[in-house]
Amino acid sequence: MSSVASQLVLHPTVSQSLKVLGSTLARDKLYRAIQYFSRFLAWFLLSRGYKIEAARWNALKSHLALGRKLFRLGKPIEHLQAALRAAQTAGETGEQITMIGRQLCYFGYLSYDAAVWVNAIKFVNFKPSTAEKVNKTANRFWFAGIALSITHGLLKAGRLANDVKKLHRTSLGEKGAEVDRELKLKSVGAAREATRYQFLIDLLDVWIPATNLGLVNFSDGLLGIFGLITSLMALSQQWTAVTGK
Repeated sequence: MSSVASQLVLHPTVSQSLKVLGSTLARDKLYRAIQYFSRFLAWFLLSRGYKIEAARWNALKSHLALGRKLFRLGKPIEHLQAALRAAQTAGETGEQITMIGRQLCYFGYLSYDAAVWVNAIKFVNFKPSTAEKVNKTANRFWFAGIALSITHGLLKAGRLANDVKKLHRTSLGEKGAEVDRELKLKSVGAAREATRYQFLIDLLDVWIPATNLGLVNFSDGLLGIFGLITSLMALSQQWTAVTGK
């Protein structure tokens, strides 16, 4: 029995999971996945008339959402630094502007989100009207940040597609030149895949702040599914980054 327990506890997958979840980002994505699954399940149960069970999952969703705000208290500075680095890096003008705008919007979103958290834990008490304005402003920044990220993805995807065409049109002289082109094609291909992956995440996530702002009227069930999918996608990215698999 102890041998079986040791094999389970010391299994490589368990060790890799602990390594991945040792990062704050991975834990946040895991909690986010549970939060949005709870949102979907609460909606589903409520639509079937199971009010008590729905309330349990709705409470879990709310507490996870509040706890994740605590995780993100230092994130605004990270995005501000990213905006400054993007401004100092040479690149395509459109991509650079959208990247800077995206990072600044996330800086604004997470700064206001921290104010929402401070009010939620009653450390500072906002008037209901002020709390509503702060929350709405946070969602505006969030929506703008994702919209700019989508625009950035489209611009980058177009540039990378042109790069591939140019590489394919390149005339080859020596064998070394062919090897160099294949390496460049592989690098561009990886960049295109990463761009498409992030574009899909943004395309699903954008409807969450859009619904919060009243721009669309999607149900909690649909938004829960969108949030669950993008959380698992982001967690998969983190798994690959940490484990290399």
